[in-house]
Amino acid sequence: MTEQQIVTTPVGRLAVRVRGEGPTAVLWHSLFVDERSWERVEGEFAAVRRLVVITGPGHGASSDPGRRYTTEDCADAARAVLDVLGVSGPVDWVGNAWGGHVGIIFAAKWPSRCRTLVTMGTPVEALDARARGETLLLLLAYRLLGPARFIQDAVVDTMLSPKTRAQDPTAVRMLRDCFVNADRANLRNAVVSISLRRPDLSRLLPRIDAPTLFITGADHTGWTPQQAGAFSELLPNGSSAVVADAAYLAPYETPEESIRLTRDFWATKTTGA
Repeated sequence: MTEQQIVTTPVGRLAVRVRGEGPTAVLWHSLFVDERSWERVEGEFAAVRRLVVITGPGHGASSDPGRRYTTEDCADAARAVLDVLGVSGPVDWVGNAWGGHVGIIFAAKWPSRCRTLVTMGTPVEALDARARGETLLLLLAYRLLGPARFIQDAVVDTMLSPKTRAQDPTAVRMLRDCFVNADRANLRNAVVSISLRRPDLSRLLPRIDAPTLFITGADHTGWTPQQAGAFSELLPNGSSAVVADAAYLAPYETPEESIRLTRDFWATKTTGA
């Protein structure tokens, strides 16, 4: 049974979907996509977890707070969602890119409420100068022209691996559809708030007690396998894994491997998988 509701939080009214039974797991997606980016892994996850799928502000059916906001604000919002749902115990957090950033803060801020943490395609450092410049140019073009084809192409080329772009037209359509149909002002605010203003989260890693797995795609230029491995060593109980033929959106690009890695991690780090 799937339940959907809108929950008022510090970052606006967020769309939340609850599905499955068992220990609670929170799923939070990447920038530029919405909750549809989980659809290829949800069924397998829901077989062993009660999923709380949160759509971030400015995406999908979720609203925008009408101001700049931070990743920490998003972690506060996730806690608000769990409180409304009556989830007081620890959860398994699974975050893709942006969702991983929120999860890192959530796990560091409320260790008793995070049982395990899995991030997929989540760089922990702030954007470097080159990436900031590229993002600013793309944002300016988007503000002036909306989701023009060349801007769509730039997003697709960044978010998806070469193999996905060549062989998985459904993934390309999903990403384009999320981007084209997003509210332009809300999406710009999300990119500025979450991407351009992203803090360096590496300082939080030693504070995270929860067993943590950093998954990254072999084609993720912003979070290489070497980086994921090195930063996982800053965690008291950290590890890393690499999936082939994926960039930012591993749960959608390589769902079978994302499912295997996550469920195996849950099975070894908890008693509920």
